[in-house]
Amino acid sequence: EVQLVESGGGLVQAGGSLRLSCAASGFAIDDHVIGWFRQAPGKEREVVSCIRSRDGNTHYEDSVKDRFSISSDSALNMVFLQITRLKPEDTAVYVCARGCFEHDAWGRGTQVTVSL
Repeated sequence: EVQLVESGGGLVQAGGSLRLSCAASGFAIDDHVIGWFRQAPGKEREVVSCIRSRDGNTHYEDSVKDRFSISSDSALNMVFLQITRLKPEDTAVYVCARGCFEHDAWGRGTQVTVSL
């Protein structure tokens, strides 16, 4: 069974950092692109970053590329999203998925809340 489970979210003050984790099971991340997405209240879901673990190729949404860093550990079958200099507008549910622009499996998400 294909599963993606996120963790690492929480309540953080503006300017702080978080490391989100996406644990994959039922498939190897090296065989797929894994993406991180976020959905803020009242807004559409947006892609944040994606990684192709096989060759390390990454993609970032323009507004986050200087603060977000995606990485993966093939041995652990996990993908990570390091977020620095958090802003209140980063508040959202962060979800990982198999695929970047087309997706066939989603996690349930982890809540990130940034306070002033």
